[in-house]
Amino acid sequence: MAKRNDLEITRIFDAPRKLVFKVWSDAKHLAQWWGPKGSEIEVKTLEFRPGGIFHYGMSFGGGKMWGKFVYREIVEPEKIVFASSFADEEGNSIKTSFIDPWPLEILNTVTFTESGGKTTLTIKGAPINATDEEYDKFEEMTASMQQGFGGTFDQLAEYLQKINK
Repeated sequence: MAKRNDLEITRIFDAPRKLVFKVWSDAKHLAQWWGPKGSEIEVKTLEFRPGGIFHYGMSFGGGKMWGKFVYREIVEPEKIVFASSFADEEGNSIKTSFIDPWPLEILNTVTFTESGGKTTLTIKGAPINATDEEYDKFEEMTASMQQGFGGTFDQLAEYLQKINK
């Protein structure tokens, strides 16, 4: 099988690595910046540990969607590995109805490196146990996901500016 094109995004933040890592690991911080621009985040559960979950609701445009991370590996302040999925209100992973076909889960690896007081964050994502059709859709949506993460990371940069004093 040919090499697939996984999602990879790198962004530099004007904040120390320890702080950038912390805002990924604390519910009060995640609620301030996670998600698409214009959305409101409700943190239902955050158990920041391997095997723990981040279950959240996103409200925007009169609707609400749920999402979930299941943490697989955490190396503070260097790396977070988690499987992400759409979810129902109870926290069960579900197939999304608005992108079809879409993989049930995406494995994400976020790394944090620091140089000169700035943090380089890299996120890599790829479907887990996806069919060829689901993987093709994931690849087709890569540009859209990069744009979405761009907006989320803009919010993260703004939030870090506020709290990094």
